[in-house]
Amino acid sequence: MIHGEFDRQARRTGRIALAMATVSALLTLDVCEAAATPPMGITRQATADAVSARVGALFAGGLDGGHFCTASVVRSGGRDLIATAAHCLNDPGNTVFAPGYRDGSAPYGVWELTSVYEDPSWDREENPDADIAFAALAPLDGTRIEDVVGGFPVAADQPGGVPVTVVGYPSTADAPLTCSNDTSMESGTQRRIGCPDLPGGTSGSPWLVDGALAGVLGGFEGGGTDPDISYSAVMGGMAQDLYRRAAAGDPVTETPEA
Repeated sequence: MIHGEFDRQARRTGRIALAMATVSALLTLDVCEAAATPPMGITRQATADAVSARVGALFAGGLDGGHFCTASVVRSGGRDLIATAAHCLNDPGNTVFAPGYRDGSAPYGVWELTSVYEDPSWDREENPDADIAFAALAPLDGTRIEDVVGGFPVAADQPGGVPVTVVGYPSTADAPLTCSNDTSMESGTQRRIGCPDLPGGTSGSPWLVDGALAGVLGGFEGGGTDPDISYSAVMGGMAQDLYRRAAAGDPVTETPEA
């Protein structure tokens, strides 16, 4: 009897420990772990995990408004920052972010934008080298977005041929796609990747290198007119300065208007 009770307690303790370890692993999972196994140059549906939870769809007004671009949570002092393409934020006051969106459901909530950070050259002339933007999100029920899903670190100045994983939402699909491949330089300021079937809606998708954001889908040709070839502006000095300002919560921002 004592032996049986001990066994039951041991099994219960083991189950609790296993559950805690599983939760811990999900919360600390890095992109490089998730992106290490997929075949190169193949586009497939992204797994619902702690990595894709940091990536979400941008909607017009709400979930009923349809999604048109992709964004991802990045680390910041305010724990409230997303990165996307600048051309995705033409109407920030009417744009909301749904991280981990899948099959009509927003498991981590729907978040409103409070401010936008863009390089002045994008505002003046839509400079493709400046087609990256950051936006701060309002707290949801008193909680910051990074405390819910975590955030990607930012890695600038990556070499030309670095392997990249893209995660994004086609506007016609209710689940994200992902593709990993080597990249090449289209120019000194633009990077390209060959990944099939990344159509409209994937603009703003994070380009991830070893678990860190190294660009977003956009830039040259608005990210590409061929769904099999995509582009990203290089995260050079201009993008780094923009990120530092946004991550620090510099008040010199564009505030969305309703």
